[in-house]
Amino acid sequence: MLLPRDDGPGTADADPTAHGVLHWAPRHHEGLLERAARLTGWLHDARPALVVVDVSVEVTLLTRLAGVPVAVAAMLGDRTDRAHRLAHDVADLLLAPWPARTEPGWPDDWQAKTVHVGAFSRFDAEPPPSPERLAAARAAWPAGAGRRVLAFWGRAATTSRSPTAARCASGRRRAGAGSTAAAAPPPPPTCGPSLHAADVVVTHAGHNAVAEVAAARRPAVVVAQRRPHDEQVARARLLHDQGLAVALDAWPRTDAWPALLDAAADAGGAAWARWSPGDGARAMAAAVDALAATPSRRDARSGSPGAAQVNRSSHLGTEGAEEVGS
Repeated sequence: MLLPRDDGPGTADADPTAHGVLHWAPRHHEGLLERAARLTGWLHDARPALVVVDVSVEVTLLTRLAGVPVAVAAMLGDRTDRAHRLAHDVADLLLAPWPARTEPGWPDDWQAKTVHVGAFSRFDAEPPPSPERLAAARAAWPAGAGRRVLAFWGRAATTSRSPTAARCASGRRRAGAGSTAAAAPPPPPTCGPSLHAADVVVTHAGHNAVAEVAAARRPAVVVAQRRPHDEQVARARLLHDQGLAVALDAWPRTDAWPALLDAAADAGGAAWARWSPGDGARAMAAAVDALAATPSRRDARSGSPGAAQVNRSSHLGTEGAEEVGS
């Protein structure tokens, strides 16, 4: 089922934050109203034991108001604004895709219901590329290149930061002695071989990018981009504190790149195992299943299906065209 969009012209003037309590709930928006109706209708028909919500405060609240337990995907950064506090307070479980620690600034009740599952990536279930695929990936690098530096960036940034990183990482721009480096072209959609073939990866501090570099166990320079709630800055600082990568909270000067790349290469990528243990998705599924199996009054109601007869859990996303299903 595709959910209708909840944005568009006029929404900025329709008190979308509900006086600062929510993140996005514009008044009198047909798409939002239809979206809420479809979600609550689905909850009524599917009777899920639990719903996992990624980042939507509003979906979290709507689901919990319908009496359905909610697991919320936690995110790094400052989440103490009113809307995030509300969602985290009502959540039955907080899923943190980073290593276990006491979260700075989180109240005790949030800490108590947080499960740190570590990062997970599409590469967790894939074996490393074969020697033949690695050789083919390396053959795409310029002939005679020294250190292979891969700029692994989001599509929106490839016209700015990614080529800049490539030029800064290139031996043609390096001064003085030392190993040379070559910058690869943007990686293809199936980028596993490109990642594994790189000596150093330059990437932003987004959740998925870091998880994929970590799963590939590649040395990395991680540069935070400005995002709401300083999410990437918080992730970069955590990576730095744990010694997992050369991590920066701002874009460095051009002449700093040679030393940054050398430091990343010297550190290697083995420490990424602490960030991405390889079983993060399974750990998350186990935590969700354990909560979904908790007895509820719903199962005791006359005529209601038992837990074993319904979907153990379901996931609701937040984008305008996401799929809602079992």
